[in-house]
Amino acid sequence: MSTDELIYKTLKERFGYETFKPGQLEVIQSVLAGQATLAVLPTGMGKSLCYQLPAYLLGHTTVIISPLIALMQDQVAQLNYQGEKKAVAINSNLEPRQKHALLRQLPQYRFVFMAPETISQPAVIQALQQCQIDLLVIDEAHCISQWGIDFRPDYLVLAQIKHQLNPGATLALTATADAQVRHDILAKLDLQSANRIITSVDRPNIYLGVSQQADEASKNAFLQQLVTESQGPGIIYFSSRQKTVEIAAFLQQKTAMRVAYYHAALSPQERFIIQQQFMQGQLDVICATNAFGMGINKANIRYVIHYHLPQNIESYLQEVGRAGRDGQPAYAMLLATPQDTYLQQSLVSFGIPEAGLIRRFYQEPTLFKQSQGNEFELLRRYQQIGMDEQAVSELLQNRQKEKRFALQTMVDYLNLQGCRRQFIVNYFDEQPQQVAHADQCCGQQDSTVFLEKFNLKTLTDDKSPKIDGLDHWDGILKQLF
Repeated sequence: MSTDELIYKTLKERFGYETFKPGQLEVIQSVLAGQATLAVLPTGMGKSLCYQLPAYLLGHTTVIISPLIALMQDQVAQLNYQGEKKAVAINSNLEPRQKHALLRQLPQYRFVFMAPETISQPAVIQALQQCQIDLLVIDEAHCISQWGIDFRPDYLVLAQIKHQLNPGATLALTATADAQVRHDILAKLDLQSANRIITSVDRPNIYLGVSQQADEASKNAFLQQLVTESQGPGIIYFSSRQKTVEIAAFLQQKTAMRVAYYHAALSPQERFIIQQQFMQGQLDVICATNAFGMGINKANIRYVIHYHLPQNIESYLQEVGRAGRDGQPAYAMLLATPQDTYLQQSLVSFGIPEAGLIRRFYQEPTLFKQSQGNEFELLRRYQQIGMDEQAVSELLQNRQKEKRFALQTMVDYLNLQGCRRQFIVNYFDEQPQQVAHADQCCGQQDSTVFLEKFNLKTLTDDKSPKIDGLDHWDGILKQLF
């Protein structure tokens, strides 16, 4: 049996599909050929299949670097739902005894999920070196560019770890990467000769809307109208944890919708329960920060609303792409007031140490031994991985320039008079195509007329993976936490 025949046989028998979505087959063929691969597939196009299917044909260990604990747990739960028992997430939620036991048993697992901060630990690397690693996957690889400088520097040592582990193949997966981000991913993973498989980001079934509001009161009134008149589940994104709580309470009071809020300050148990309630249709609306959504495989989300202006077009598109995965009509609405741009401008420099602080830290490190905060943790980690003052200063200055440029691009999108889908395609696609602009494509809204025009209907055929209902969650939580 040829390799392609085996691929299709596994696709049908393991996953229940007859055909691949655009890009999937090419990625799988590249991985099975032992090629380093960068795959850029739109949100909802089944990126997980690109490493899950090869793992069954390769037969040993596949290691997946994942940015969020909630995402790892969701992926393990989905694999368990599909009947896979040899999947494990090793993260900071584990007790030391549990972690040590799992590290001793790693060769028994087919899928091993870890964060960059976990895989960079010497004991973990040593345990992984006892495994035959067929495939190393960097999931949500755009985080290397967006997070790896001013937030999570362990992303910057993944190339070194890759060489230590010597996997059969390496796969970097993302849904959103423009030319600069693709360059960053390949450079920082030392994959310059990788195959690049890039499909269009265009999602014609998602209407792209913007609504400019005079102030927060009018924004809230418009939001209430949107949520009331829209049918089907939806997500509302915020830049502020406090606002997720405030607006969730506002919508609970003003509408009949079942609403909850979700942000990173909630306990793992709370986040897990809220996520599963939404997945199973027990909640209509989630008010969330960007902590919610990576890996959420819910097919019938009908709308994604941004209450605040996102900091960059990559994050915006990643979040918008969670709507309409069933191919049915959905919409994305970006709400904006004149104050929103100032809010994001104030956040651009947040957490990035200034040049004077970097200089003092390197000159007199003992002064900062007890200092708390993201800036100091960042500098300590850079020092640990051997970067000097000049290299850190240049890196962070460049990162700040990139963040300012990214925010300006988002402002350009907000104020755009032309076709928003064309703007996105031109920004991301290597070979931009002319999109078919129409009323159902994009627009500027000051009312809910567009809801009447599209007549968005409730779709009850939700193909999202299910975990048994609330009665069984105590047992699930004990296993996961």
